[in-house]
Amino acid sequence: MPQSVPSLPRRVARMLRTSLFAQVACALVLGIVVGKLWPGFASDLQPLGDGFTRLIKTIISPLVFCVVVVGIAKAGDLKAFGRIGLKALIWFEVASTLALVIGLVAANLVQPGSGMHVDPATLSAKAVDAKTGGGSLPSTTEFVLDALPTSFIGAFAENSLLQVLVLACLVGAALLHLGQTRVPQVLPAIEQAQEIIFAIVGFVMRLAPIAVFGAMAVLIGQYGLGVIETYAKLIVLCYAAAALFVALLAVALKAVTGLSLWKFVRYIREELLLALGTASTESVLPRVMQKLRKAGARDDAVGLVLPTGYSFNLDGASLYLSIGTLFIAQAVGVDLSLGQQITVVLVLMLTSKGMAGIPGSAFLALSATASSLGAIPAGAVALLLGVDRIMDSMRVVTNLLGNCVAVFAVSRWEGALDVERAKKVLGGEVVVTEAAVIEDTVPDVVVTAVAVAEDTVTDVAVPEAEVLAHVPDKESVSER
Repeated sequence: MPQSVPSLPRRVARMLRTSLFAQVACALVLGIVVGKLWPGFASDLQPLGDGFTRLIKTIISPLVFCVVVVGIAKAGDLKAFGRIGLKALIWFEVASTLALVIGLVAANLVQPGSGMHVDPATLSAKAVDAKTGGGSLPSTTEFVLDALPTSFIGAFAENSLLQVLVLACLVGAALLHLGQTRVPQVLPAIEQAQEIIFAIVGFVMRLAPIAVFGAMAVLIGQYGLGVIETYAKLIVLCYAAAALFVALLAVALKAVTGLSLWKFVRYIREELLLALGTASTESVLPRVMQKLRKAGARDDAVGLVLPTGYSFNLDGASLYLSIGTLFIAQAVGVDLSLGQQITVVLVLMLTSKGMAGIPGSAFLALSATASSLGAIPAGAVALLLGVDRIMDSMRVVTNLLGNCVAVFAVSRWEGALDVERAKKVLGGEVVVTEAAVIEDTVPDVVVTAVAVAEDTVTDVAVPEAEVLAHVPDKESVSER
């Protein structure tokens, strides 16, 4: 008998029940509708997004610690780990500088602030102070010192990724020095803790659609859609510049690893949509780390490059800062010389590295840049207050993709990338199920055959031998 095709409502219901991407997409649309129709009610939904972000932040530090320690211990080569860190920093500096230059060139060509003729005397820095809480960006010395922990527990309590990375490197190095014979129980305990953390990630991710709904409703309710018309030229320019930068990332990824960025985007589409909805890359850090590992990047490379990139490789923010600086200068009628624009790049190369985790950091960096030039009134930064939240989507996606490309590129550079596995995973030949992402269990990997003619999906169990053929460490899988 021919197999019956499920009705459209049943297929839609199944997709909403099983697909995180579909759930988050629906929540995104629903949030926009609620924010537009009931802005007063929408503003009360802020705790939905904030609560989810807090839960995710709770597990980021212990997760990064476990992944880095296990990665160093299993790699068995501390020098290789040091090379990965050095190569990552080189990649970060080149990428972020390229983003700054692209932003400056785009702003000079399009002139998004020209014709606004804003009187600087009408602008006040008080609004910017309210946004930033009167804070300031750390100096280079303060940034380096802040990366060094003052206590073991304090690094986790303050959720400082750089401090946790330093501790993880020290613990991993100590495990290599002592060897498994002297501390045989420590590494297995950390691996088990890692499994528990990923299970918690699975529980928390079930709340992702609720968080996206709340965050998007608040955004539309507070700012409305009218701000898009007011700043249309600036918004279009920023997104177009980001698209150009992402296209260059795709070329670089293809040249270095042979992988397709567009296939990778499809691979992490749930995480990208979640990051868009919550305007936070931290909300997807645990899942992206796990997906990169499943796609063939070695644990030590993922554990070091991705979290470090959250502080050192903010490509989307760099684009926005360079365009934003020229926008406010053009809006108040200040013509910046070539030398002043070079100064902008040099200042932003430093200030953008200390932005992560600081409230209103983009405005602090813009204020610092304006002050260094001496030609732009400090209050002019307030011109970007109305559009800043709209730019979050551009910054989040560009930052996330930039850091993921860095993981693949540095891993390939160091020989820590299984290219064949990566191509199979990104190409859909090996499908990593939701359970595998959450539980880190390789036997959950299945190959999915898509029956195009019947418009149905059939999950085909794969013999253990075929599963193990795609896994580098076959012995550990067999033991499971």
